[in-house]
Amino acid sequence: MKSVGKTPEIKMIAQNKKAYHDFEVLEKVEAGVELLGSEVKSVRQGGISIADTYATCDHGEMFIHHMHIIPYQQKGFVVPEPYRKRKLLLHKSQIVRMAADVERKHLTIIPLKVYFDKQWVKMELGLCRGMKMYDKREKIAAEESKRRLAQIMRTRGKR
Repeated sequence: MKSVGKTPEIKMIAQNKKAYHDFEVLEKVEAGVELLGSEVKSVRQGGISIADTYATCDHGEMFIHHMHIIPYQQKGFVVPEPYRKRKLLLHKSQIVRMAADVERKHLTIIPLKVYFDKQWVKMELGLCRGMKMYDKREKIAAEESKRRLAQIMRTRGKR
């Protein structure tokens, strides 16, 4: 029997905070990740890193490259390579649209988060444009001024 009003269980595993600093995220898409059983067990233990990873489209399929999954401790006969490319599970229309945007607009597909949605390993992908150094400076200056303004408003509210 289903419980009413219960939200789905989403457990965050890894985040790519550097992606928001180095790239401007234009669009976000959720994708499933095709993993082997021992890889899923290792991911459950937090043995995953998505720093310096990216996705590409090859022959109508989307793959994630350089995602590091630590080999599972109680490994069996088959031990998958930690840095192998892994298939992403997306609808065909999403793959075609994202591949076209990458080619036409010179964008990059970067993983932003990895999480469990119930028992499935999901990844939030971002269609990103690289930031120039002056863009980063403007972003930092805007955040600093916003922080400063909030600080002034707090001190005036205490009087």
